[in-house]
Amino acid sequence: MKQYQTYRLAVAPMMDWTDRHCRFFHRQLTRQALLYTEMVVADAVMLGARERLLGFDDREHPVALQLGGSDPQKLAEAARIGETFGYDEINLNLGCPSDRVQSGTFGACLMKAPVLVADCVAAMKASVSIPVTVKCRIGVDEQDPEPALDALADGVFAAGADALWVHARKAWLEGLSPKENRDIPPLDYSRVYRLKARKPDKFIGINGGIQSVEEALHHLDHVDGAMLGRAAYHTPGILAGVDAAFYGDKPNAFDFAALIDVMADYAARHIERGGRLGHVTRHMVGLFHGLPGARRYRQILSTDATRPGAGPDVLKAAFAAIDFGGTDAEAA
Repeated sequence: MKQYQTYRLAVAPMMDWTDRHCRFFHRQLTRQALLYTEMVVADAVMLGARERLLGFDDREHPVALQLGGSDPQKLAEAARIGETFGYDEINLNLGCPSDRVQSGTFGACLMKAPVLVADCVAAMKASVSIPVTVKCRIGVDEQDPEPALDALADGVFAAGADALWVHARKAWLEGLSPKENRDIPPLDYSRVYRLKARKPDKFIGINGGIQSVEEALHHLDHVDGAMLGRAAYHTPGILAGVDAAFYGDKPNAFDFAALIDVMADYAARHIERGGRLGHVTRHMVGLFHGLPGARRYRQILSTDATRPGAGPDVLKAAFAAIDFGGTDAEAA
């Protein structure tokens, strides 16, 4: 089994965002960061259209499948199916606070049921040979994050979890929307640091509010891995610096022209299979944030690329609006 310690930087699972097209795009920017799917409910994996839900391009590796659910046997079967699809990791979601997960008693609700979570992890571990990991909050509602997170961590590691990624905020299941849960509960990075100090031999990763590669690197003074979420999605150009910063690659100016060619070819294949250009380009709108011409680039992708019949030439036209003169493309 691949040592989990190699995953120093990950791009967080994000509902409606980190689909297969987003992941393929992000993979062109970083060869080594761990990428995650959106959360997929175990029942859907077992009963739904698996290729649509789980299919991905081989070039996305390393890529992890995030599952939602609370039934150990269903999660075990879904994990087994995910392994047969070729995923590098199976992750259990204990952080999503949406109404949907509350009605199904999974996601962040499971922070209140550490024994059940441990049973889920043990069942998943018994069904696959790839890493099984957990992503959680520091607590929910009125829980005290000190004992709550310790109890959760103790249980999942005793059950065999290979890593615990912690979103350093509480989730409020009553009174806050899922969107508000991403911003309003205060960040408490020190709580995650204390967990790592308590469990020095276990992989503890941190997530929540990290805005840059530099901030992510700072967290590695205290924990094993950092996870970028909205910053990676809204300003994906920052991922171009990940391999040098986190994995020791030689720093080089990123070849954005080559990237656009790859994405245009990818979009053309997607369109041939019945898809639309906008399915791919919606994830690329923030690529050139801060560069001259970025506004025009965004306008083209937000309008022309969404029209019926739009082809990859639209993407190339958008790229042509960018002026790299006198800028450091690597910092785009």
